Amino acid sequence: MIAVVKIGTSSVTDETGWVDRSAITKLCGEVAAARAAGHQVIVVTSGAVGSGLPVLGLDGDRRPRDARTLQAVAAVGQSHLMATYGEALAAHDLVAGQILVAPLDFRERSQYLHARSTVLRLLELGVVPIVNENDALADDEIRFGDNDRIAALMAHLVDADLLVLLTDTAGLHTADPRLDAQASLIEEIREVDQVLEGVATGPGTVGGSGGMASKLAAAKIASWSGVRTVIGAATRPDVVRDAIDGAPGVGTVVRPHDRRLTARKLWIAFAIGASGTIAVDDGARRAIARGGTSLLAAGVTGVRGSFDVDDAVEVIGPDGVVFAKGLSRMAAADVADVAGLRSDELPDGLARYVVHADDLVVLP
Repeated sequence: MIAVVKIGTSSVTDETGWVDRSAITKLCGEVAAARAAGHQVIVVTSGAVGSGLPVLGLDGDRRPRDARTLQAVAAVGQSHLMATYGEALAAHDLVAGQILVAPLDFRERSQYLHARSTVLRLLELGVVPIVNENDALADDEIRFGDNDRIAALMAHLVDADLLVLLTDTAGLHTADPRLDAQASLIEEIREVDQVLEGVATGPGTVGGSGGMASKLAAAKIASWSGVRTVIGAATRPDVVRDAIDGAPGVGTVVRPHDRRLTARKLWIAFAIGASGTIAVDDGARRAIARGGTSLLAAGVTGVRGSFDVDDAVEVIGPDGVVFAKGLSRMAAADVADVAGLRSDELPDGLARYVVHADDLVVLP
């Protein structure tokens, strides 16, 4: 089995922002146990910024808010974070290998294949890949923003069997357990729907960037990758082993779908935000819903928002419901100008498609 295990900032740093060596030691011990049992494990970790803050004397009330300083802090903290993982794994005769990723590593096919080859080769060599976003160089407009999403995409990248999202709660509850004593654990999810997304909360700590909503979104990505997800408490003894074994009560288990989306369509559907909306008539909606059909100008009835070529857009039908998402091959102003026109009526030099079928996904 290949398992991707993600642990967040709140679980790898203490209340002052320092790296919690005991938490990383615990996780690495469980990774070693999983390896001894014949499984391969990839760790996706947060904590670069949290690790760098106290080193630079910027923890507590002095925590900076500007992106430039936080990226500099991440550059310092990443090395401290990796040193801690390296020491913890070395105690079990294991070697850590650092992988820093960016969105293009999953979006561009050549980069995707290169990243896949590198990670799989690390596993073949007996190395434990330690993955994080390249926070020091990431542009605010071209970044993931949370490692839950990275973990889900990494699970797809390597055809993992399991995604484990470790957090500071036992899983998804019927309400926020910090605020509602009657909240109960949701042990199994077969379909992530709007009701469950409404139950999920936002970030629970100052240092964290995800929260339960982010983990549920990641589980949704993994589900459409054919990967089982477990959301569980990082402090639970043997949580990694129990997640691998499918032990009852380990946390919230999100079951995989039978149908899988390609890496590119996963990216479009779940990994990037929409910059605008394109409205289509019922004929276009039905054609797109069947699959394999591009969106043509003839089916467009309206445009909302300001977007450029290659920006992500949502597609809505006459009822106003979003049913698809894709990468536009025209800017918003051009789409508005040609709405309703046949392909042979389009101006020279303009793309023949509003959204090509290769860049268009019917949303689950």
